[in-house]
Amino acid sequence: MSGRRRTVRAGRGRRWLLWTVVGAVLVAGGLGGIVVWQNTYALREERVVLRHHGHRLEGVLARPPAGKGPFGLVVFVHGDGPVDATHDTFYRPLWESFARAGYASLSFSKPGVAGSGGDWLDQSMDERADETLAAVAWARKRPGIDGRRIGLWGASQAGWVLPKVAARDRRIRFVIAVSPAVNWLRQGRYNLLAELRREGADQRRVETALRRRETTVRLLRRGASYEEYRAAVGDTGDITPGRWRFIAENHTSDAVADLRAMRGTAVLLVLAGHDVNVDVNETRTVYRRVLPASTLSVEHYPDATHSLVDHDTERSSLRLTATAVFAPRKLYAAGFLDRQARFLRETGAREAAE
Repeated sequence: MSGRRRTVRAGRGRRWLLWTVVGAVLVAGGLGGIVVWQNTYALREERVVLRHHGHRLEGVLARPPAGKGPFGLVVFVHGDGPVDATHDTFYRPLWESFARAGYASLSFSKPGVAGSGGDWLDQSMDERADETLAAVAWARKRPGIDGRRIGLWGASQAGWVLPKVAARDRRIRFVIAVSPAVNWLRQGRYNLLAELRREGADQRRVETALRRRETTVRLLRRGASYEEYRAAVGDTGDITPGRWRFIAENHTSDAVADLRAMRGTAVLLVLAGHDVNVDVNETRTVYRRVLPASTLSVEHYPDATHSLVDHDTERSSLRLTATAVFAPRKLYAAGFLDRQARFLRETGAREAAE
């Protein structure tokens, strides 16, 4: 009897193990299906190439899933850092929302990123504007694109590029500016203090950080080399020679003159309540002072961070990862995607009525 009981128990154990494995496979398959479904977008994506200043820029043209057009177009202008055309796929929810409004989206990887030639750290804000103007000119010749309905979308550092482009090309119909700063040096100081507050730094640490910053600004203003900077501050942290060169080239950037020059362009300004990178109060004040109320719309998301991700989601690595994988459209603050699509529809309706 004892041997038979062991055989029965062994059989039951094998069946339990089998069904456990089967269950795991089914769960994994189900989750895999959910991931695939949630990361499949109603878009037609096409790999495209732009040649600019001797470099090949790799990009993506994302059109609505059906129809020949001609479609309006949103040209993307990236923020800081080595950003590829899809921004590691995080642009796709935006592209999909724009497609539902009848607009295509165009985005190129930055120089030196994802097959694009050059080095984004060698660019000034004027050169970034030139590159964007080249993308707009390329798109106007593209079949299926309505050259009369082309506008810009940009975030963060793009705040110094978008107004330049709109000021130089008065045929740009609209600008969506997400978390843009106004003045490079004031933005840097605000960011430093906001980061220190978030970390709970004491007054001594704050004063030390401000003294280091003042030294850095003096060096920038007199055109100091990276070697001089390193000798003056010691530990340079993540400031490489290339990064120092980039900062030295762009630290005088200020958007006000270009904002004045682009007056009349429809603008949607998007700001976040938990932005430690940009002083949203300054940005809102300047945009409202410089741009006509008739062409400026301001949207504020109190529970969002600089990237317009929900604040609580961004604070939790687990929640952020799970949302990015299983529900990427919900990464952004509630209403953010729909509001931009509505802005495009409203802008198109105004143009049709003119």
